[in-house]
Amino acid sequence: MENNLAQLPDTLFITGIGTDVGKSYATGWLARELAKSGKSVITQKFVQTGNKEMSEDIEIHRRIMGIGLQLRDIDHTTAPLILSYPCSPDLAQRIDGINIDWSVAERATATLHEEFDHVLIEGAGGALVPLTGQYLTADYIRDRGLHAAVVTGGTLGSINHTLLTIEALLNRGIKLSAIIYNPYFDTDTTICADTRMYIKNYITEKIPECIYIEMPDKL
Repeated sequence: MENNLAQLPDTLFITGIGTDVGKSYATGWLARELAKSGKSVITQKFVQTGNKEMSEDIEIHRRIMGIGLQLRDIDHTTAPLILSYPCSPDLAQRIDGINIDWSVAERATATLHEEFDHVLIEGAGGALVPLTGQYLTADYIRDRGLHAAVVTGGTLGSINHTLLTIEALLNRGIKLSAIIYNPYFDTDTTICADTRMYIKNYITEKIPECIYIEMPDKL
């Protein structure tokens, strides 16, 4: 796996096949693994919903990485946009009565990239979550030329959701760097084994430049 991780770009946007697929845990774990190579690594939650003062996802990242909150966490560079209601950023900003300037998140990422070797950006929900109106997460990734990684799992329907996410990204010209398989929610061993094999074979045949990464059962 270490050789595979060495292929990842310096800045990587981590999205998922939907909400509650374990993106925060995957982001924290991947950051921890990358740090083992001696590189400096930081994570960012480019927009956090359902919080007020501090991003709970950043706190998850740091706990998995085995470190405390960093200076850039305290000054909110790693979580520059926090909205109070746990829903899509589009709805959350309407509830909070604000209009988000997405360049704030972009500038925060640039600041982190100047200070760290690797920046892992966790998205909110899946790749087609609305950010503002018809402007989607995948559009944000595309417009900034970011490479993407997709977190998936072995629950029933994951193959469909994974392939739809892959198509949504590739159709926008987004470079797909990795598929990250999170086994935490696996319950049916037959379905999980088939899902793993299918996704591995799919990216090998269709997207050979994309790497398959499997998280451990326990972090």
